[in-house]
Amino acid sequence: QVQLVESGGGLVQAGGSLRLSCVASRRTLRSYAMGWSRQAPGQEREFVAAINWSSDSTKYADSVKGRFTISIDNAKNMMYLQMNSLKPEDTAVYYCNAAFGIRDIGSGGYWGQGTQVTVSS
Repeated sequence: QVQLVESGGGLVQAGGSLRLSCVASRRTLRSYAMGWSRQAPGQEREFVAAINWSSDSTKYADSVKGRFTISIDNAKNMMYLQMNSLKPEDTAVYYCNAAFGIRDIGSGGYWGQGTQVTVSS
């Protein structure tokens, strides 16, 4: 059973920062690629960022490159998404995602319950 629990969402002004956290078991972090996806109202879920368990491979959506950073702390069994220079268009429910490969993040695998991020202009 893969369980993923997100936290860290909230309301922030444009230009601000938030850090999302996802707790997963050590087995999950070592067995799956991990990542974040998001879904804005009326839109389909989209890929945001992905990382492998050894943290030597990452991938970002073009819309967040240079602003978001994904990381894993294996000692704490945590994955993070540091979001800087937030824009109103980043407003969405953000989901922690575990999948067999980095290319599967955003389209399959296991999902957390989501955490709301709202960026005001």
